[in-house]
Amino acid sequence: MTTANPQSPSFNRRRLIAAGGLALGSLGAVELGLGDRAMAAPPAPARAPDDEPGWRRIADLYDKPKGVLQLENGNWGVMARPVREAYERHTKMVNRDASYYSRRHYGEDFAMVRCRVAAALGVAADEIALTRGATEALQALIGGYNRLQPGDGVLYADLDYDSMQTAMTWLKIRRGADIVAIDLPEPASRENLVATYVAALDANPHVKLILLTHLSHRTGLVVPVAEIVEMARARGVDAIVDAAHSWGQIDFRLPALGADFVGVNLHKWIGAPIGVGALYIRSSRISAIDPFMNEPVRESDPVLARVHTGTANYAAFLSVPDALDFHDSVGGAAKAARLKYLRNRWTQEFSGDDRIQIMTPDDPALSAGITSFRLRGAVSVDDNRRLANRFLEEHGIFTVLRTGVASGACVRVTPALFNTGADMDRLVDAIRAIATR
Repeated sequence: MTTANPQSPSFNRRRLIAAGGLALGSLGAVELGLGDRAMAAPPAPARAPDDEPGWRRIADLYDKPKGVLQLENGNWGVMARPVREAYERHTKMVNRDASYYSRRHYGEDFAMVRCRVAAALGVAADEIALTRGATEALQALIGGYNRLQPGDGVLYADLDYDSMQTAMTWLKIRRGADIVAIDLPEPASRENLVATYVAALDANPHVKLILLTHLSHRTGLVVPVAEIVEMARARGVDAIVDAAHSWGQIDFRLPALGADFVGVNLHKWIGAPIGVGALYIRSSRISAIDPFMNEPVRESDPVLARVHTGTANYAAFLSVPDALDFHDSVGGAAKAARLKYLRNRWTQEFSGDDRIQIMTPDDPALSAGITSFRLRGAVSVDDNRRLANRFLEEHGIFTVLRTGVASGACVRVTPALFNTGADMDRLVDAIRAIATR
């Protein structure tokens, strides 16, 4: 079986261009100013967050479902049409050339993709390994963390992702760790979030590892990760950071988080095909993560031994540069501002409305595009399942139930680049109609 972790550090851009036909197509190239794959992406045009005609041209590069307003885009991010078309070309090539390509040429192309992802993250290529998603990346980091002695504590919060909570609790079996679970405050502020982690570590001085979620999939809360990481490090506590939802939804590079261990997705807010993520290990901390299941270590590139995906979707990985080109052409900062604008357009309509509880603060440092809400006092799973169903059945708006929040269930609203201001106004009307009945 061909490994999904080719060791070659070299790459061949011409081969990747020829194999996949990576130009984004005439519509994307004209609108977005994209050049040849071997050229650096041009500066993104300035777009104000409320420039509806400009963003409509971006939205037109996406295929959207008929008959439903899609406001549940947190599961995974649909590819823009130019990326999808490139993915189809890569799939055709891989299916045609089969093992001749995978055994003779894929290693070089994969190495190029890895270099491109590392550059986008602002880290060295030998500090990342590509995975099939953030879950795989974070499970490898959590499961491989080897600095725990029996009785040491590991800490996670209610807003952390379910599979990551499970992985942290598994450390009780694997390492003999003591599990410490906390609830994050509501309403949240930078001060009380930091204070919550300070208090938890003060009360549990045996904690040696914490899980931090940069942007919660449950409510959309953005946690001040860098400040908490620094505070924890001063106490001798390591942090593993889940950035599955933040990279691409927020404009940042990994060094800004200050963390030694991070997992990210590329198939959510970067817009790559489903099945692509990455793990990051600061080069000076590689020894803190064990090789995966006795995976052989190549001393010149040891991070690759920390995860083993087996045979992955070659075409998905080959499409990552296309997704990054599209992301860059829109502009990371412009994209983040647009998503936050769409969020604010509906949440601000309910400022001071006692009927509606918005789960994410308006503080721009603590919110992005995702935001959950509930009808005041309606905290049960059944309450919020019925609410999400009413949006769909009565108003044709698709949202999703979220559970696991300490204060109760809620409904998550997640706009994407193909959504418009008018879409958010339609959501406002639906919430008001339901809240008044």
